[in-house]
Amino acid sequence: MRSSPEPKVPYMPLLAIETTCDETAAAVITRSREVLSSVVASQEQLHARWRGVVPELASRAHVERIIPVIDEAVSRAGISKRDLEAVAVAVRPGLVGSLLVGLSAGKAIAAALRIPIVGYDHVLAHLYACRLAHGDALTYPCVGLVASGGHTSLFHVRAALDAERLGGTIDDAAGEAFDKAASLLGLGYPGGPEIERAAAGGNAKAHRLPRPLANDRNRLDMSFSGLKTALRYLVRPPGAPDDVPPPQGQKRADLAASFQQAVVDSILAKVELAVERTGCRSVIVGGGVAANTLLRESLEALGCRRRLQILIPPRVLCTDNAAMGAIGWERLERGDDDGLGLDVTPGTDRRRPDASHRPEVRSPKN
Repeated sequence: MRSSPEPKVPYMPLLAIETTCDETAAAVITRSREVLSSVVASQEQLHARWRGVVPELASRAHVERIIPVIDEAVSRAGISKRDLEAVAVAVRPGLVGSLLVGLSAGKAIAAALRIPIVGYDHVLAHLYACRLAHGDALTYPCVGLVASGGHTSLFHVRAALDAERLGGTIDDAAGEAFDKAASLLGLGYPGGPEIERAAAGGNAKAHRLPRPLANDRNRLDMSFSGLKTALRYLVRPPGAPDDVPPPQGQKRADLAASFQQAVVDSILAKVELAVERTGCRSVIVGGGVAANTLLRESLEALGCRRRLQILIPPRVLCTDNAAMGAIGWERLERGDDDGLGLDVTPGTDRRRPDASHRPEVRSPKN
């Protein structure tokens, strides 16, 4: 006599997978958006030697870590893989090798369990972290800011799966700028936290650094490349030998504080302009740079000054994680299933995503 299959757990959770860059992450999330577990394996030490992410090393590390990370997420959730209802995996934007590792693991699980699989947009997922943190307080439409190591963009967000890109960096992302600045100042990697720590004892008005495009009210674009160059010339003037040691003590603190202030001012100017352009009274924020204390406090101050609702997730949901893959439920609840033909779309959020995969970040109409 054949035994009956074990009953499913009542909430039938979703497994979310995130491998867009250098974090191997998995999370188990219920339909009510309760995060049962969230596991992140960092590669910071692996890439610290090069002060930036090496794509080939990142993808190899994902291969080594993806199965243990998924197994740990399932175990922490107190379920078995058989209890999963679906799989959601980040498929864009990101490093192609890293993305393919997560997608391959997600497909294997979906095929073995015969459950749906959906792809999600990593950038929109950063904004969806506000839904996890603030629940129904998040209302649409709103302005969305994603600031991270690979992305610094503004969106007109009409719904969780519907965002129009209004503008963003035309060169380096804010997080990348922090990494390069930290290297110039002889600080560690990743640069964002290092710059913030060094800036704590510095004078942000000590050096007059540029805010490229901040005063241009005709566009919602940002630029950080020239700001990095200006810092480089303060650290190592033109004609100085390459072996000039990085600044120390108060000088380094003042440079870090001045640079951090310039980055935040540049972002704030465009957030305020986006609010004026769209007429939205709410701003949602995501991405690793959103963990920066000065940026968080400056956004809150902008909210008070302009009477805006500012929603920022806790820091643990700002840096790359799979819990924000809860956005996959938005697709599943409308009946989507990408199937095993799902593919990745590498690159940055400046590219228009493959329209065959939803959610979609739409390009501006004008």
